[in-house]
Amino acid sequence: MTAAHLDHALARLAPVGLAELVERAALQTRVDRKYLVPAEALPRLLAQLAPHAKVLDIGGERTFRYESVYFDTPRLASYHCAAYRRRRRFKVRTRTYLDSAECWLEVKISGARGSITKHRLPYHPRDCGTVEPGRGFVEEALARESLGPADGGALDPVLVTDYHRTTLLLPESASRVTIDTSLSWRDADSALRLSGLAVVETKSASAATPVDRMLWQRGMRPARISKYATGLAALRVDLPDAPWRRTLRRHFRDAAPPTGPAHTPSHRPEQEASCV
Repeated sequence: MTAAHLDHALARLAPVGLAELVERAALQTRVDRKYLVPAEALPRLLAQLAPHAKVLDIGGERTFRYESVYFDTPRLASYHCAAYRRRRRFKVRTRTYLDSAECWLEVKISGARGSITKHRLPYHPRDCGTVEPGRGFVEEALARESLGPADGGALDPVLVTDYHRTTLLLPESASRVTIDTSLSWRDADSALRLSGLAVVETKSASAATPVDRMLWQRGMRPARISKYATGLAALRVDLPDAPWRRTLRRHFRDAAPPTGPAHTPSHRPEQEASCV
């Protein structure tokens, strides 16, 4: 599927502005479900959604470039929280909207029953590679949730992700759907790109959305994938990867990194790690 095919399918959807999207489905506390969908299936999915969805439109554009920088402690406390399926875990990142040069510092907290709470702070794009200007905000957000990084509070940039995102509003259920394509990851040593697949993520207060039901009818089920944790596990074979092993083997095995050494199977450590 080419970008033109996706643009043609998106052109059939009614537009929604950013203000209305935020007003009707901000969902800072929500339940997320992620699916790995073949890119060529997107036009048909969008056509089926047309009566139920609106697409975010800003200045006539409906697909936008994102870059996220993820931060972790020297011992990768955030990563290990996810790898060992801690009930409550945190994620710290900056997110830059490359088309508008808008940037946010974000702290995401995963809680009981899959709920996610997001704390956001407007950020200067030049600071996207450091948490220092927003350290107080990060510490306050983590303390509010009775969480906190180990290693003396140090948080360093660990992974960068780039992708293109389209956002849909489902007015009837006040829910959102994001469609991410052209996904790539890079760390200090290597990089990889996920070709031919899109990450479709539904975001709702709790109940399944029409998109979830459409995907279920097609035999697709939510996949274990985290842009940070799964991407880092794909790049670093020394890390424990149990929650995403099936996803990695099925979808990332042949995603050879465009730079850096090719990855070969190796023993994955299973030692316990602390995340607070």
